[in-house]
Amino acid sequence: MKRLTGLAVFFFLLAFSGQDLNAQNVKFGHINSDELIQALPEFDTANVQLQKFQKELINALELMQVEYNNKTEAYSKDAKNLTDIVRQTKEQELLDMQRRIQEFQASAQQQLQEKQAELFQPIMAKVDKAIKDIGKENGYVYIFTVGQGSSLVYFDETKSTNIMPLAKAKLGVK
Repeated sequence: MKRLTGLAVFFFLLAFSGQDLNAQNVKFGHINSDELIQALPEFDTANVQLQKFQKELINALELMQVEYNNKTEAYSKDAKNLTDIVRQTKEQELLDMQRRIQEFQASAQQQLQEKQAELFQPIMAKVDKAIKDIGKENGYVYIFTVGQGSSLVYFDETKSTNIMPLAKAKLGVK
């Protein structure tokens, strides 16, 4: 019985001493992935393309709005002199134009979001892959994203390594 108790105590101590050794080898890293994404040259290119696309949509909307305003103004001037049937037709045209403008705005917003995803998804995937590769290559157990929009409330920078220099080197960013 003493021997069984002694073995149990030995395994108990061995199990806890092994955990202490493992806990000391745990590596944590952190990175501001937004900052890394913005440092990539692809980010600037994608941002310019997105702004150009947005400008095209805004210009088209402004043209539609100018046409609507012109027709509204012309209708207001001539409304007193129009017959009922012509007035109703003009009013219906204005309502249809207003509906098309609203539909265009909704469609443009959706197109802008799709374009943004199309342009920035490959960049985010590239950064995500680089961070995962760094984690595997350098033996990190966890790499946390810090910065704006992060759900990480606290981390001790003295016990966590900032992997930004490794990520920039891996992605060829200075």
